Amino acid sequence: MDAFDLKVLDNFPGKVVRKDLTSLMKKGANVPTYVLEYLLGMYCATDDEDAIEIGLDKIRRILSENYVRPDQSEYVKSKIKENGQYTIIDKITVVFDDREDKYVARFTNLRMDPFEVPSDLVINNEKLLIGGIWCIIRIEYVGLERDNDDEQEAFEEDIFGNQKKKRKIRKKKSKYDSPFEISTLKPIQMPNLDLEEFIEARANFTKDEWITLLLRSAGYEPDELSQKEKMHYLLRFVPFIQKNYNLVELGPRGTGKSHVYSELSPYSILMSSGTTTVSNMFYNMSTRRVGLVGNWDCIAFDEVAGITQATGDMIQIMKNYMANGSFARGTDSISSDASIAFEGNTFRSVEDMMRTSNLFEPFPEAFNSDSAFFDRIHAYLPGWETPKLRSSLFTDRFGLISDCFSEFCHMMRKYDFTNSFSEYFALNDQFNTRDTIAVGRTFSGLAKLIYPDERMTKEESREILEYAIECRRRVKEQLRKITPAEFSDVNLGYIDLDTDEEYIVSLPEVADGTLIFDGLETPGYVYGVGRSVTNVISIYRLENKLLNGTGVFSFKNVEGLARAPRSVKDSITAAFNYFSENSRKMISGAYEDFDYSLYFNDLQNRGVSDEISVAEVVGLFSALANRAVLPSLVICGRVVMSGSMMPITTELEEVFVAASNAGAKRIMLPAESKDKYDELRSELKEEMAVIFYSTPLDAAKKALGVD
Repeated sequence: MDAFDLKVLDNFPGKVVRKDLTSLMKKGANVPTYVLEYLLGMYCATDDEDAIEIGLDKIRRILSENYVRPDQSEYVKSKIKENGQYTIIDKITVVFDDREDKYVARFTNLRMDPFEVPSDLVINNEKLLIGGIWCIIRIEYVGLERDNDDEQEAFEEDIFGNQKKKRKIRKKKSKYDSPFEISTLKPIQMPNLDLEEFIEARANFTKDEWITLLLRSAGYEPDELSQKEKMHYLLRFVPFIQKNYNLVELGPRGTGKSHVYSELSPYSILMSSGTTTVSNMFYNMSTRRVGLVGNWDCIAFDEVAGITQATGDMIQIMKNYMANGSFARGTDSISSDASIAFEGNTFRSVEDMMRTSNLFEPFPEAFNSDSAFFDRIHAYLPGWETPKLRSSLFTDRFGLISDCFSEFCHMMRKYDFTNSFSEYFALNDQFNTRDTIAVGRTFSGLAKLIYPDERMTKEESREILEYAIECRRRVKEQLRKITPAEFSDVNLGYIDLDTDEEYIVSLPEVADGTLIFDGLETPGYVYGVGRSVTNVISIYRLENKLLNGTGVFSFKNVEGLARAPRSVKDSITAAFNYFSENSRKMISGAYEDFDYSLYFNDLQNRGVSDEISVAEVVGLFSALANRAVLPSLVICGRVVMSGSMMPITTELEEVFVAASNAGAKRIMLPAESKDKYDELRSELKEEMAVIFYSTPLDAAKKALGVD
């Protein structure tokens, strides 16, 4: 134990636990961390080793005697009957049987027939109805009443007042009649936390010390993490402390994405496989009860790829809720403040996803093509930047018991630190309303975690603001890939109000994931941009090579067009015809000395295109001249069989955004498109240098730097 541990014990007496004890006890009991730490906080919140050992023995006895294992169900029921009562630790769920008009309890581990519970127990613990909660439960044995074989005689009087037997009435039996009943039920969570006292204790810690305490409270060892990794781990806590917060974390397996949502807090629920229904998630029309969003602070979907049963109605309601915290069912408009976290695994490298699709790729198709859904995401946590879980990442030092930490987060939800940075900084003009809300909520959540007293210096505010902007820009960059024309304003940043200097926040993965090589390509290789057969603006690399031959172009030497439509093959034929007719106007060597091969590389897997034949002309000239085209160049334009060029019919803004997304720094356009270019927004024009050409031959000369 060092000075820091002593400081933690001194500032939070009775609210801390040595986290290696949690790991030790966890091995023998399959219960959530907050359940174990509730007990550890009761019996082991001390630095006295002897007292800790006594406390551990007490907890072992409790878990041995009171924690219910499924294979001990008959033993537990016998103990209840023979002793008259017995206390257990189990997860209890309640459902309402509308046919019987009864609330009915079921246990997770104790194999006991469902039985009726009183209404007041349910009313005081509504989470019993939504997913259930872990509790300490005292069950009494009351037996079953027997009354003359459950039959009663009924009498009626005659006109003289004499009774006469009329009939026998059988007492109605309920299928939920049980010899057991719950006498007391106590949810396993802290009943009270003096938030003011908790916040006051923050002043006794430096920023780094407080972050260390937060991470150790969740079971992590911050000494094993970089500063950026610490921020990623803290971001996982934001849905607990910030109302209506929408977070996505996608990354490799084994990085602990879902751990905090199932183990850290009784106020969160982890939905396995991502499956749920409208009535379960939002509102049940028949029972008129609000679903998960009305009963939990945070709802996490584990493995987003499993959200395969989501209907259009479900997605639309979720979009509305994620946008404004409300949803409509029937004639009712219902508001709630639950946050939503989406967790999932990536199966390809970030670079591959960036080149061929987008970083939301693990979502099912129903979501992945819906940019409006992803626009509601406030932050994208890059799971590939967090370390794989290993033993050294789990701390053996003191931290707050999970209940204390989760209660702190729960109570801080009512505060809003959204504008706490406005004294020092302003967001730049690239922000729209949703961007502003997203960055504000991420900033607020992190600030409440790290600076619950709202005392931040300018540089401390800057650190959180830059991280919040980075997390939102990651969302915007993917939106630009999905719907380029709608989401072109991605250069999110801020302005220092003291200096009026603007800072643009960049992403580390953007440069790594560009499709277009930042440098000189192999001679014969050229990039084209055009609308695909699936009606999406896409980037292609045309890889031309020379073969020994006699000037023949054959589709036997072409890869990537085996199933292409006739129009695409005709466009490539038109490009070769133009090249063969004009090659001597630029290159002295005879094109007839070679045959030509082509690999039509559909970089984004969006389908081939018949709008990049000018790029193919340039590629053929480049191969024959053995000269590379200008670096980071993409070519737009179409030549047809007659040798003439067709006008660009695609919106030029879409072309520019797609090319810029792919990493192009130069773009070649037909001279006829200059008027359309002049109408583009200035920020788009600044993305790339433009080279206009009059003919495909002119394009080849300019692309190869030939006068």
